[in-house]
Amino acid sequence: MSTSTSTPTGATATAPADAPALPVTVLSGFLGAGKTTLLNHLLHRLDGLRVAVIVNDMSEINIDADLVRGEGHLTRTDERLVEMTNGCICCTLRDDLLEEVAELARQGRFDHLIIESSGISEPMPVAATFAVPDADGNPLLQGARLDTMVSVVDAAGFLSELGAGDDLVERGLDAYEDDERTVSDLLVDQVEFADLILVNKIDLVTPEQADHVEAAVRRLNPLARVLRIEHGQVDPVELVGANRFDLERASRAPGWVNELNGDHVPETEEYGISSLVFRAERPFHPQRLWDLLSSGFEGSGFGTILRTKGFFWLATRPRMTGLWSQAGPVARFEPAGVWDPADGLALGYSPEDLEGSETVEPRQELVFIGTELRHEALKSALDSCLLTDEEFHTPWERLADPFPVWDVRGVHAHHQHA
Repeated sequence: MSTSTSTPTGATATAPADAPALPVTVLSGFLGAGKTTLLNHLLHRLDGLRVAVIVNDMSEINIDADLVRGEGHLTRTDERLVEMTNGCICCTLRDDLLEEVAELARQGRFDHLIIESSGISEPMPVAATFAVPDADGNPLLQGARLDTMVSVVDAAGFLSELGAGDDLVERGLDAYEDDERTVSDLLVDQVEFADLILVNKIDLVTPEQADHVEAAVRRLNPLARVLRIEHGQVDPVELVGANRFDLERASRAPGWVNELNGDHVPETEEYGISSLVFRAERPFHPQRLWDLLSSGFEGSGFGTILRTKGFFWLATRPRMTGLWSQAGPVARFEPAGVWDPADGLALGYSPEDLEGSETVEPRQELVFIGTELRHEALKSALDSCLLTDEEFHTPWERLADPFPVWDVRGVHAHHQHA
């Protein structure tokens, strides 16, 4: 069946107070990673459990749901397949997801719910559907809980897709109007917010290539469990009833956070994957940093950079801290926040403009994760972008600044560097 019901934005979907919470496993992964094959193998081995399944597809025709139905694993009357089509549950269909999960929980007929998200779905917004409270502090979704967030990675295509940086719009995969995400963004998001990462299709790569992919995903998310699998085959206990999801742990899971906190030795290299933490007390000269990025940052002999994340400080914006976020070859630079609310007022913003803005201390604190990184060359190039002694003691506002203008209101607008 296709969903036709929806809940008004901000509404709370409820289940009976005395009903046990319905555990939910969410399957994420880019197109072709093998989610549907995994789901069919999983259902085939879950005899004895009453399972409900929600399959999300961006197209009007839910091909994945047809494949699940065609396998014949959901034929018993105590099992239910729900199709959610023509939209993505991480954005346009979140209200529908809220309603459907609440209804399945309310029925009390199921032991477990498995959600196969679309190939362009981000897991974090889906998880937020279960965890975010309403205006009264109650969960928007009552009667269900997250069991495990699973990301399926295509061992044969992950690194090449991550390095390509194609826009979803170019691929015809945009989920909503003005969708500026790239394939690289999506792959990193799906890996960084997983409890369990399944490196699938290892039969299609060499052992060395499999090592390389596994090392990359472990560096991006060192807290997740990583398993290598073939043809989507995995022991069901790994993702059904595993109780792996923890919201607090998930919020600090990305590898770049671990690197900044010193939880991982930055110089350690595994199968060519390593990381560099760059810190400095001086601001960047905007023009020199822009020139470094524009002159082929990826091809300047620093190695292949898979991920960059952290805070940076431009001299011409002395009261604001920036956020540098890079997935594959695509980098975005946006305001992380003002140093202090008083600084925002001094910049000419009104108290209303600054409402909700973050207070972020000025600093250079960046993590670079990549393949065959040349640490000294990369650090030297970044050091050369810092203000010199002479520049440090001259008026900073006179320096050339080609970076897009930042607006601290909301601090959610992404500025992409070509």
